[in-house]
Amino acid sequence: MSEKTILKLQLPTDPKWVKNVVESNIEELLTDHAYCEQKAASNAITLIVQNPNLSEMVQQMTDLVLEEIDHFKRVHEIILQRGYILGRERKDDYVNELRKFIIIGGGREAQLIDRLLFSAMIEARSCERFKVLSENINDAQLAAFYHELMISEATHYTMFINLAKKYAENINVEKRWKEFLAYEAHVIKNYGKAETIHG
Repeated sequence: MSEKTILKLQLPTDPKWVKNVVESNIEELLTDHAYCEQKAASNAITLIVQNPNLSEMVQQMTDLVLEEIDHFKRVHEIILQRGYILGRERKDDYVNELRKFIIIGGGREAQLIDRLLFSAMIEARSCERFKVLSENINDAQLAAFYHELMISEATHYTMFINLAKKYAENINVEKRWKEFLAYEAHVIKNYGKAETIHG
């Protein structure tokens, strides 16, 4: 998978992140990952609550909630298998910075499309990070696990982009997505140094 052609991310994660940071902090990474899955489920629930009239999206978000909670459960099981416990949630600075780009006001359509593209952006970066993890981590179980989840995240990314295109009537989704990509490239410059999925 080429992130340039599929995800269109402008800045790749340096594989040294896995060797220099992640491998000596597996417990912290797994805890952060578990909460990422939980937050993804919460985001899908919020989209349902805010847009109950969009039946196709409600159905897809319902499926997504179940999948993300299953991923949370599986990460938690790995945590327990390794004799760890789920730590406390940490603030996700990357996601919080990305959220600043979402349009506040501007009508329901603009807010919905931005929320969908914001979700797609997080899935795209998570997919890219899982790919880097799967290819560089010296841990057979986690390499296989992150390869599987990489494929899942790519599917989620595509789903959010397609929903944005479906529900956009007055918004140029391609143009707005390029703006998100440019903003994310600016944000991600400061990350890739911590033992977190987006850190």
